[in-house]
Amino acid sequence: MKLNLKRPIIFFDLETTGIDTAKDRIVEISMVKINPDGERTVKTRRINPGMHIPAEATAIHGITDDDVKECPSFAQIARSLAQFIEGCDFGGFNSNRFDLPMLVEEFMRAGVEVDFRRRKFIDVQNIFHKLEQRTLIAAYKFYCDKDLTDAHSAEADTLATYEVLCAQLDRYPEALQNDVDALAEFSTRGESADFAGRILFNEKGEEVFGFGKYKGRRVAEVFETEPSYYAWMMNGDFPLYTKKIITEIRCRPKNAKH
Repeated sequence: MKLNLKRPIIFFDLETTGIDTAKDRIVEISMVKINPDGERTVKTRRINPGMHIPAEATAIHGITDDDVKECPSFAQIARSLAQFIEGCDFGGFNSNRFDLPMLVEEFMRAGVEVDFRRRKFIDVQNIFHKLEQRTLIAAYKFYCDKDLTDAHSAEADTLATYEVLCAQLDRYPEALQNDVDALAEFSTRGESADFAGRILFNEKGEEVFGFGKYKGRRVAEVFETEPSYYAWMMNGDFPLYTKKIITEIRCRPKNAKH
């Protein structure tokens, strides 16, 4: 089934130096832009992360320090990449929990402003886990009846993810609506204020902590009673976007709503 689009959607996958969005960096990025008329544009770039790529990361994606030593940094491609994704929604496999937070961090480190709040995010893995409970390789075989022979290549994983979503629409016409807004809502595990899931929303739509000793407590309330907790987070190894969100909450007038 062809994906029903009102505006372009970017399917993307990242290979990185590790899984810590605050400390690790992107070494390869692949994006497939699907336009409403079905036209595809594929862009894949290797990136010099400015740090050593650990052996355990290379063992997964096969990219070494030598492979990227002549490649541009993310900061060097950030503005052109921001133009490429302008006005697009996003799709990926485990993207809401990892790829999206990592991408947001890289843009912030590069000083390039990209407004992700107005975008929709479809996580194909979440749809898959809700309906079948498998991995991307198994998903590709299950839905598309193909073997993913080049797994952990960013471009192969990205193209496979797009094919899997289209096949999911064919397989589950009663469960899935061919609409980006509906798919984004279905594939979201739980709404969070930041992309890393440190700050969540409660049933009243108020920001609450999703971790630590104040888990479940209102962020604004904690910062008012214990200002040092804000300072601790700002000085800690939290993602830049999380720090941006808690700063907005802290600076918000007491009677204002988010």
